[in-house]
Parts: sequence; C-alpha cells; structure tokens
Amino acid sequence: MAEQFRALAVSGGGERLDKSIAAVLTDLSRTHIQRLIEDGFVEVDGRVVTKPAFRLEAPATLQVRVPPPAPSSHQPEAIALEIVFENEDLLVVNKPAGMVVHPAAGHYTGTLVNAVLGHVPDLEGVGDEQRPGIVHRLDKDTSGLIVVAKNDAAQLELQRQFKDRSVEKLYLALLDGHLPSQTGRIEAAIGRDPRNRKRMAIVPESKGRLAVTEYRVRSEYALHTLVEAHPLTGRTHQLRLHFAYMHCPIVGDKVYGRRVPSLPLKRQFLHAARLSFDLPGSGQRMTFIAPLPDDLAQALPELPVRLFGAES
Repeated sequence: MAEQFRALAVSGGGERLDKSIAAVLTDLSRTHIQRLIEDGFVEVDGRVVTKPAFRLEAPATLQVRVPPPAPSSHQPEAIALEIVFENEDLLVVNKPAGMVVHPAAGHYTGTLVNAVLGHVPDLEGVGDEQRPGIVHRLDKDTSGLIVVAKNDAAQLELQRQFKDRSVEKLYLALLDGHLPSQTGRIEAAIGRDPRNRKRMAIVPESKGRLAVTEYRVRSEYALHTLVEAHPLTGRTHQLRLHFAYMHCPIVGDKVYGRRVPSLPLKRQFLHAARLSFDLPGSGQRMTFIAPLPDDLAQALPELPVRLFGAES
C-alpha cells in the first residue's frame, strides 16, 4: 500500500488541529490522526506541526501524509476461525472459550488477533497497533460473537455505534441461585478493586463508571437460573460482577463466583449469543446468532427443574 497525500482547506477559528482534520477525513480515527500529527506527517501552510492540540487561528491549507500501515509485532497464525459473517469491512467471529482476544502479558500467541491476521493480513495497522481491528472484547473464558473491523473507516463507525449504545448484545448466562424477578435492571458502578488491582469490583459511582444490565429469566432450575442478559454499557467484567452483586454469580466464575463450583464446568457459563448492529457503509441492520456451545448446552438437561411452591 502506497503513501497517500491528502490536501484540505480548513476555516480555522480556534479549532484544534486534530479535530479539524477528523471533521474532514472521516475515514481516519481521531487516534490515528493524532499519531500522524505527532510523527510529523501534517503540515499547516507548509510548516510541520507536531502538536494535535495546535489551534488554527485563521483559514489554513493542510497537507496530510498517510503512510502505509506499519507492520505490528503480532504474528499471523493459521488458527481455524468460525466466521459467521464477512464482507470488505468486517468479520463476525464465534469465538471459542479459552481464546484471548488480543496479545498481552502471558498470551502472546494463539489469540483472536493472531488468528484474524492469518485470515486478513491487511488488518495490520487498523486502529490500535496492539489491538488491530478490535472494536470490543470478550473475556478469555466467554464464548460467542465478536466483530472485528478490517479498515479504519469501519472501525470508527462500529466504535461510534458501541459508544451510542445502538449495538444490541445478548448473552446467555447460568446463575447460581434465583433472581428476585423474572425481568429486571441492574445499575451499579464498576471500578478497580481497591484491595486487588487485578480485579474489578462494584464501587461507589464517584470511584467508578456506571454500568447498566437488563435481564430476562429464560428457565429456572432447582438451584440455578438461566438468563438472557442485555448489557447496555460495556464495562470490564460487567455481567459477572452485576450478577454476583445480585447474590447470583455466574456458574463456574473462578474470580467472582463461588469458591466451590456448583457444576463440573471447566469455565464460566457465559456466552455472547446475539449481536445486532448497522453495517458500515450501507447502514443495513444485521443480527447474528451463535448457538450455545456443546460444553454449556450439555449441562442444562442434567439440571433438576424448580418446583414452584416448594422450598428451594
């Protein structure tokens, strides 16, 4: 991919340089534009400016050089992917439990990013170079649907939809115990656990970020409840924390759940089952579904049903 040159005229008037460019070059993310400015790829009236916050005080002519994406340090790997949907802008993958989404300490290979790079080599340089193409995440031991952008424009549009909460996410979770109602809404702020910085916790709103989850009970068993969970926000470990907060932790959750698991599962019973969003470019609303994987589905018929009217 060759270097691109973009010339544009802006009106000035006190706007930040990065914001002025982002308003015109809508196919580039604000973060990408800030990196271009800091690396010396932007000229204002023939002079290189390296500060994204530089204020344009009068109408100006900008020259923006967009170099080809730099190769990331992540290696493409020939890992089989269950691709639910793919077009020129994105792919939707049914991620298996046990797969980390992007490389990090302790997990430098075998991740979803490594697998997607093996399938889409041009993904390098899209968005954050450490998480190319990644728009949202799933925990390692959570299975289900995740969308990956193939270009900056698609990533920017998908990120906007997540920020605007127009993306609909539905999870299936099996809980220990029973919730107080068949449907409900949980609102509780989430932040770093002050006693263990590697964990998240329910904290006062002044110490964290508000998180909102809606749920609907699908089935009730003697000791468990199967729910459809709809997170309206996307906080780290949100569903796991919210249901633990309701004294109904997710079965098999080794961090926020019971010390002694109630079922012999090798991971938490949490699956991203449905994902709906507008396709970048066309705006067509699409809904994708991933059936409950075998390791979770096989656990349900073994559960005794709940007898209403009897103690449980």
